[in-house]
Amino acid sequence: MNNALGLLKERRFLPLFVTQFLGAFNDNLFKTAMVLFATYQVLNNPETEFIFNALATGAALLPFVILSALSGQLADTYDKAQIIRIVKTAEIGIMIFGGCGIIVAHFGYPMVGVGMMLGAVLMLGTHSTFFGPIKYAILPQHLKEDEVLGGTGMVEAATYLSILLGTVVAGWVSIETAGWLTLIVAVIGWFTGRMVPAAPRQGAKLKLNFNPFTASWRLIGNTMHIPRLFWAICAISFFWTMGAVLIVIFTPLAKNVLTSTKEVASLMIATFSVGVAIGSVIINAMLKGEISAKYSPVSVIAMAAFIVAFSFESRFWVPAPAGELYDMVSFILMPQAWLVLATLMAIAIAGGMFVVPLYAFLTTTVTKDQTARTVAANNIVNAFGMVLGALMVMAITWLKVAPANQLLFVAGMAIISAWIAQKLHRICD
Repeated sequence: MNNALGLLKERRFLPLFVTQFLGAFNDNLFKTAMVLFATYQVLNNPETEFIFNALATGAALLPFVILSALSGQLADTYDKAQIIRIVKTAEIGIMIFGGCGIIVAHFGYPMVGVGMMLGAVLMLGTHSTFFGPIKYAILPQHLKEDEVLGGTGMVEAATYLSILLGTVVAGWVSIETAGWLTLIVAVIGWFTGRMVPAAPRQGAKLKLNFNPFTASWRLIGNTMHIPRLFWAICAISFFWTMGAVLIVIFTPLAKNVLTSTKEVASLMIATFSVGVAIGSVIINAMLKGEISAKYSPVSVIAMAAFIVAFSFESRFWVPAPAGELYDMVSFILMPQAWLVLATLMAIAIAGGMFVVPLYAFLTTTVTKDQTARTVAANNIVNAFGMVLGALMVMAITWLKVAPANQLLFVAGMAIISAWIAQKLHRICD
């Protein structure tokens, strides 16, 4: 069945789809609300804002580096649906802690409150680390072979639409409202998680290795010796490294280069998210269920070209008068604004077309009893690349590299991604 939308009628797919959508929404709403709160109300220095955004990104990703190996082992050893229920229960506690941070900030201790919220982001990263391998590894177990690419595309599209929704909401509500909303969504996610059908282990029970360093090393080594997986994981990791750099740049760039309010910053991230979702759907239609990287190289080259265009557009932006910021209406009325948003959309569409087929490689190259560990190995390498990307932003910001030039740095990385994707295409197609 190539009509992926038809999967939404199936209990073997819909509860997982909704649960992961709500989880991604919550992660993004809370993190974005915290970043916007710190950028626009607490911090007051462009360099500090860039560094804080990079720190927040790193906090969300660090658990993937440390705990992905264990999460993959658990998902391939125990019922994946049962793990989902445990993870969604933990999410409720995390949102209560994050809400306490918001209360502390509200009562006059903003730095302490932001610190607590940053801790909640770290815990949400842990939550996502244990859920991440499952949302892809469970698909080959519940779906038919010709449904896997469509299901993967639907999950990717939903993830980015949830990022869109979380980003938009974060830009328009107060930090206090965001705290209450994330708690409510976590409770709803707990209920939908309980509806996911059982997904017991497919092979022998594993002997768990709780040492994060040796477990990660062995997991990566046991996965990436397969050329098809090696190049797929490298390509995905370069994509997410670029994505991490772009996300870190967007909010400070919106404030300090485009001289716009937090609503405009959320609009930029939302536009990017919509584009990736659209790209995910387009590539699924173009490939018609075939798992192939044939369009990935040209997609990421197009992404690089649009990033260069965005860099030049930001250089010629007309800033607001000194001491003022464009609100949403003023921004939209700027003739340049539509070109900026269209370019962002094009960057993201090309990115979505690049990355979705690569995820399908991960879940179809190995046997079903190894899929979660394969996705976990990918998550480790991805997270390492994204943390490295955040650190690079911190370093080049410290070196006084302007945001427009940081964008050119990302465009250069896209060229490397195209070369990797071409290697994958030659090996597999």
